[in-house]
Amino acid sequence: MVMPQKKIVLLVMSLLLCVGAGSVAYVPDKTVAALSPRWAASPSQFITIEGMQVHLRDEGVRDDPQPIVLLHGTSASLHTWEGWVSHLKTQRRVISFDLPAFGLTGPFPDNDYRIEHYTQFVQQVTTHLGIKEYVLAGNSLGGHIAWHVALASPQQVKKLILVDAAGYPFTPKSIPIGFRIAQIPVLNKVMEYTLPRHMVDASVRNVYADPNKVSTDLVDRYYDLTLREGNRRALVERFKQVSADNSDAIKTISQPTLILWGKQDQLIPVELANKFHQDIQGSQLLVLDGLGHVPHEEDPQQTVKAVIDFLAL
Repeated sequence: MVMPQKKIVLLVMSLLLCVGAGSVAYVPDKTVAALSPRWAASPSQFITIEGMQVHLRDEGVRDDPQPIVLLHGTSASLHTWEGWVSHLKTQRRVISFDLPAFGLTGPFPDNDYRIEHYTQFVQQVTTHLGIKEYVLAGNSLGGHIAWHVALASPQQVKKLILVDAAGYPFTPKSIPIGFRIAQIPVLNKVMEYTLPRHMVDASVRNVYADPNKVSTDLVDRYYDLTLREGNRRALVERFKQVSADNSDAIKTISQPTLILWGKQDQLIPVELANKFHQDIQGSQLLVLDGLGHVPHEEDPQQTVKAVIDFLAL
């Protein structure tokens, strides 16, 4: 989506005014060592993939023949799935991890943020863990990656869960301000050295249907992990590397698929949920009123119930 010139000018002016007023100061990156005590407590672990120390949690029933693998979206982290994990791990093995460019994992060493690279990365993680078959779920960017992995590894991915997933061309109704700035030349360079907390707060509220559910602790998490070394620059690079539209391939997905969508999603409109449902033969669709772009985080109890019902089939 191309931003209107007027909006770009207003954003630039707002930032410059904040800088001039002294309300925006230099905000340095934070090391993994500094962030880990709060954000990588047990059961977190780190595994080596492509030279990266990948932040991962592997919880629940150890002999589960088909673990559930969870992929978060842009600027999120494995923590976004904590509500689901707390319910699922009593009966299933559940694996979540920070995708490259986000959370404590940090940037890809080669700066390649194409969907194809993320697909290979997920395959490497599951191979490293010795997982032969699994259920794969993803939100937003994670959903985009998930259906690519399902197509690339049909023998391994036995069921697919798409939560407000990307994959089709679309026009957002509203875009978090952090995402906007990351796509604006010059301004995105400024944001590599500063990060007003209120900008992160506004971005998180933007993807919730009910902004009152956005707590201080939640904003702390998004803010701190955005400051992880290299993540701000990696976000800019990811937005630059737009993958070619191959949404026609969605029609070839053969796995049983559950499509979950927040009805009030302003980033990826609910019309796309119907498109996924139409293109994936035999898929199930559940649109949830009162929820936004991250329904699994906004209301984990309601959304995980749908997952439990789906997996029981």
